Amino acid sequence: MYSGIHISQTDARPMYAQVMEQIRARIAAGDWPAGKELPSIRALAAGLNVSVITIKRAYLDLESEGVIVTRHGKGSFVAEGGNLAGELQNRKLEEHLEAAAGIARQLGMSPEELAARLRRAHRKLESK
Repeated sequence: MYSGIHISQTDARPMYAQVMEQIRARIAAGDWPAGKELPSIRALAAGLNVSVITIKRAYLDLESEGVIVTRHGKGSFVAEGGNLAGELQNRKLEEHLEAAAGIARQLGMSPEELAARLRRAHRKLESK
């Protein structure tokens, strides 16, 4: 494990995708604020026992999403500006809602039934 990031060999997702998800999660949780320097590609690759290409792919994809910025000769950093953590949380919520809608469709559930189940789940969390 390196910088709180770990790779699971049993996870079906590609290693670079696992790295990306965990970096996004750290940023969304506020653990890695804007401007924070990320581990170098080589250091992270060595710490995770993966190839440099794997980490480079993750960093390039995160950069193209606007999550990180790379400054030549200086390293990679969490992108500045806006509410990146909030945006990442909203993106994650949207993915979960789309997955839930897909499962509901497979079960033959109407949008109204799905909305009622979501309201019940929300109330359950509020009562905790």
